[in-house]
Amino acid sequence: MKKVLAWLLASVMLLGVCAVSFADTFDYDAISDESESANGKYPIAFVTDVGQLKDKSFNEGIYNGVKRYAAEHSIPYKYYMPANGNEATDDDRYDAMKAAVDNGAEIVVCAGFMAGAAIQKASTEFPDVKWVYVDGSAFGTNTVGVIFKEEQCGYFGGYACVKEGYTKLGFAGGGGGDNPACCRYGYGFVQGAQDAAAELGVQVEMMYSWLYGASFSPSPELEAMLNSWYENGTEVIFPCGGGMYISAFSAAAANDAWALGVDNDYASVSDVVLTSPLKGCAAATYQTLEKYFDGKWDEIGGTSLVYGTADGAIGLPTAESSWRFEKFTLEEYEKLVSDVVSGVLTIDDDYSNLKLEYPNVKITMVE
Repeated sequence: MKKVLAWLLASVMLLGVCAVSFADTFDYDAISDESESANGKYPIAFVTDVGQLKDKSFNEGIYNGVKRYAAEHSIPYKYYMPANGNEATDDDRYDAMKAAVDNGAEIVVCAGFMAGAAIQKASTEFPDVKWVYVDGSAFGTNTVGVIFKEEQCGYFGGYACVKEGYTKLGFAGGGGGDNPACCRYGYGFVQGAQDAAAELGVQVEMMYSWLYGASFSPSPELEAMLNSWYENGTEVIFPCGGGMYISAFSAAAANDAWALGVDNDYASVSDVVLTSPLKGCAAATYQTLEKYFDGKWDEIGGTSLVYGTADGAIGLPTAESSWRFEKFTLEEYEKLVSDVVSGVLTIDDDYSNLKLEYPNVKITMVE
C-alpha cells in the first residue's frame, strides 16, 4: 500500500529542523520554549546549532533537556540562535554566547561541533561561567564535553534493515563529511549491515554520500539525488543531519519506500519511517545540568562525558507504535543490545577505517 506522509511538510519547512533517550516518554511539548524571569536574568542558556530550535532533531533534543531541568527546578532559561542561520560564523556563535552571559547565564549549553572555536573563546573570556559542549570535547575546567557513541546507533539501524530483508541501502550524511557525529553514524550503519549480511549469507549494495548535506538542510538537489537512488532500486535510506530528513522522507513517500529517522523517534512524523537510531540528548543534557546545580561540577569539569548503549542513551525505539519490523524481532534486538553492553560485540568508532568493499557490503560513493 502506498505510504502517505503523515506529517505537515510545509510547517516543518517553516520551522526548520538528538532528541530524547529512546526510553524517554516525557511530554516536552508541555513545557514552554520561553521562560519568564522576574529580574531579567536567565541562569540557564542554550545556544543552538545550525537550523532551527524546533528541528525534531539535535537542537530540539538538547533544549528538551535544558527546559525540563530548568522548569522542574524553577530556574529561568533562555535560548539563543546565532545570527545568519546556516551561514553562521564563529563570531556569530560567540556573539550568541556573550548575549547569554550578559543575560545572567551561569551555565551555557552549546550544540554542535561547529561551536568549538566560539566556546573556546567564550570560556576563556568568561571563566566563571560553566560551558557544556554537546558533540565536542572539553577545553578547560569550566567546560565539559558531551559525546555520544553514534557508531552504535548507526550499527543498530544497519543491522536491523538487513535483518528485515533489505539489501539495497543508502546513507546521506550531513556536514559534508566533516561532522564527527554524522561520520560515526554512517560508519556504524555500514558495520551493522555487514554483520547482518554475513549472518544471512547475502550481499548488500549501499549508496553513500555527503553531497547536499553541508548545511544539514533539505533541498531540491538532495531530494532529486535520493529520488534517483530509490528509482534505481534502493529500498531504505538513512538521512543523517538535521533537516535533511525532509528531503529523504519526501523521496521515500514518492517511491513507496522506507527511510530512517535519526536522533529522535520519527515514527509519529511519517509512516515512511522504518526505525530511528536514537541518542539521548535530552537525558544527557539534563544529567549534566543536574551535576552542576548539585555542586558536582568539580567531578566533571574539564572532562568529556561519553554516552552509549550501556548508559541507556543509544538504541532503537521499541514502542509498539514505532516497531515497524516484520522479520527482525524484538528478541533479536535485545540480544544485540546485550552483546554491546557486555562487550561481546564491539563497534569501531574510527570512521577513517571506512572501506568501499566488505565481504558482504559494496559501497558506491557519490561525490
